[in-house]
Amino acid sequence: MTNTPEPAHSPEPPLEPVAARLLDAHVDFAMQQLRGENYHNLVVDEIEHALAEASQITLAEAVTPTMIKNTAAKYAVQVPVEGGIAELVSEVAARLYELTATTDVSFGEVIDSRRFGELSALLVETGVTQRVLERILSSEVFADFCVALVQHALAESVTQSGKSLARSRFGRIVGGLGARMPQGPVERLELRAEGLARRGTRFLLAHTHTDENVLVEAVNELWRRNLDNPLSSALSTISVDDVEDAVVPVYEFWRTFRDTDYFRMLLDEGIDQVFEKYGDVSLYDLLLDLGVGREDMLEEALRFGPPVIALLDERGYLQSVLRRRLIPFYASDQFREALAGR
Repeated sequence: MTNTPEPAHSPEPPLEPVAARLLDAHVDFAMQQLRGENYHNLVVDEIEHALAEASQITLAEAVTPTMIKNTAAKYAVQVPVEGGIAELVSEVAARLYELTATTDVSFGEVIDSRRFGELSALLVETGVTQRVLERILSSEVFADFCVALVQHALAESVTQSGKSLARSRFGRIVGGLGARMPQGPVERLELRAEGLARRGTRFLLAHTHTDENVLVEAVNELWRRNLDNPLSSALSTISVDDVEDAVVPVYEFWRTFRDTDYFRMLLDEGIDQVFEKYGDVSLYDLLLDLGVGREDMLEEALRFGPPVIALLDERGYLQSVLRRRLIPFYASDQFREALAGR
């Protein structure tokens, strides 16, 4: 159970009668400014003035790259990522899994065929996709993988159901290609098969050219066949335990990765780029470039402000805060001197 700290209440210092009356009037006026239509007018007025000032101040004048880097490092690198965070992420992931597993929403409701086709074509046509495919197809590891598949298929063809390789389906295919298959133990067959499979695999991969249209059409056809299927059908082989277990390695990766010099270098470089682009841009224009305008500020201030202020007012916190901030002035020498006209 979380222990909630009790608010500290210090006794108010004695005030002169005129100071006490002015303090009460000041607090009442300030509270009225935060209620009802007055709050709306206050928000509009303050946001207008803030944006007017922001249009005269650039990002580089307001903050330095070092300030932002230190703040980013604090929250991205230094702040401990305790177990509670990982537990919360795991619980949220499990909740989303349960929602998806029981939903009737279909794939087609998430994204229609036309939009999916556009995205798949865009993805396949990108240079990085082509380079990755070429790297995979031309790699020795992929060739070894293909060879292993052929070897296992040959061995299975020999031993399955007591049939000989010559009578098996795979044997007939190879025989049709004019290959003389050796007789003897499976080990000898695998050794002979490896050379044949490796030569054939390299020949095929060397003459393989990725057909973008075929690949795109295959992906789109798969999507079209599942348009009416619910999203829950995609989770048939995944359990909620799998989802929760997946959080652990991701969490551990992040804990390790954020401590590396490489991550800090990426963080600093990204901040430097922001300042190179926006350092001489006014804060007002920067907000607009980030998609935050006057209307957005007004909307959020009017969305969250009234209920929060109403709660503070109802519990007496609002008046308490105002009095705590104003009393030092009305008890100060500056107030007495101003009242005396000095």
